[in-house]
Amino acid sequence: MPDSSKNKKHKKDGQLVIRVNKRDRDEFIELCDDLDTSAAREIRMFMRRFVQEHRPSEED
Repeated sequence: MPDSSKNKKHKKDGQLVIRVNKRDRDEFIELCDDLDTSAAREIRMFMRRFVQEHRPSEED
């Protein structure tokens, strides 16, 4: 039986709606398909990296 606690940790419970140029969107979707990934996955990865890189460091 799969470990459901692992899935709960990364539950997707929010939504972000953005408006983009159709040509840019179509090109992005096509490239993601070519690379066997999803646009949503790539955007989530970008967001995590962006936050990690720009989050103020905690000083002790």
